[in-house]
Amino acid sequence: MTQSKYLSHTVSALKPSGIRKFFDLAASMEGVISLGVGEPDFVTSWNVREACILSLEQGFTSYTANAGLLELRQEISRYLHEKFDVSYRHEDEIIVTVGASQALDIALRAIVNPLDEVLIPEPCFVSYAPLVSLAGGVPVPLHTRADDQFKLRPQLIEEALTERTKALLLCSPSNPTGAVLSKHELQLIAEQAELHDLVVLADEIYAELTYDEVYTSFPSLSGMRERTILISGFSKGFAMTGWRLGFIAAPAELSGAMLKIHQYSMMCAPTMAQYGAIEALKNGMQDVEQMKKSYRRRRNFFVEILNEIGLSCHLPGGAFYAFPSIKETGLSSEEFAEKLLIEQKVAVVPGNVFGESGEGFVRCSYASSLEQLQEALRRMAVFMEKGRK
Repeated sequence: MTQSKYLSHTVSALKPSGIRKFFDLAASMEGVISLGVGEPDFVTSWNVREACILSLEQGFTSYTANAGLLELRQEISRYLHEKFDVSYRHEDEIIVTVGASQALDIALRAIVNPLDEVLIPEPCFVSYAPLVSLAGGVPVPLHTRADDQFKLRPQLIEEALTERTKALLLCSPSNPTGAVLSKHELQLIAEQAELHDLVVLADEIYAELTYDEVYTSFPSLSGMRERTILISGFSKGFAMTGWRLGFIAAPAELSGAMLKIHQYSMMCAPTMAQYGAIEALKNGMQDVEQMKKSYRRRRNFFVEILNEIGLSCHLPGGAFYAFPSIKETGLSSEEFAEKLLIEQKVAVVPGNVFGESGEGFVRCSYASSLEQLQEALRRMAVFMEKGRK
């Protein structure tokens, strides 16, 4: 009997993350500048680390409530209200999760019935479609366009609707494109959600990293709170990726369903990380603003030089990714990424791993020091010049 007979058909059909392939290759080489990692280059603020250490010294090592520490849920509720003008009860509408990834997983499992369709704007984060499939649903890509800065438009939703459409997975600012939807653009999408009775999963993990306009949280729009599952966390804006701490905010009926899954699959998020997050929300916003200013400066420099060396790129409104076109080279996204890594030792992520709409582009993270970005761009300029000869 072959081993494959023991495996779930759904899991067998899943493809490994395309990002990992290039990380593994880059890790085997010396002198590589990586623009591939999707995490801040800042260390978590000292006061946050100190709060975690203190919780250990005081012996706070037991389980917390399934939904998370009461004080942390209170702080999340306050933070969402003061920062994004959305109100959720800490008692029964907020769940602390093991990263935003787990939050998205249990959200999908709570709402998706077999063969329900979930609309996913592409290019998108690599886990979206696989998590929909693992929940028993069908991921339906919505192909956004570079000449529209990869923004989701209502007509794409309209064209993809069927009788099985259940939900829309929305990410703004976007990974990998950095696209940010304005309040007016979100309102048009909200009208579609209401008209067609869609649940909206709003992945707002990059909400703190918006550079050119005031951020609009989707559930703050009229009529959207009751049909939205807000997903966020501490990884990106607070530079706490390794802490694995996220949260969900949603109406009590939806939160209650997700909490049941969370209880059985995860019990609770790590206790010491939760104490760190309390400190981050209470006293960490100044550090968040400083990181944001640094990313904005790097973004402006990085994108300007990308365009100068022939890699056409729109100015991303948020996150810390640039998504330049490599079509001028005549190479596929994977060919470009492999040749750039081997010839110039610069690691980027091929755009096709983020969906079909990403072919012809690569993702570059500018969450690196200015010195590293300068050297990476110099090497990329050499690569582009050689390709023209």
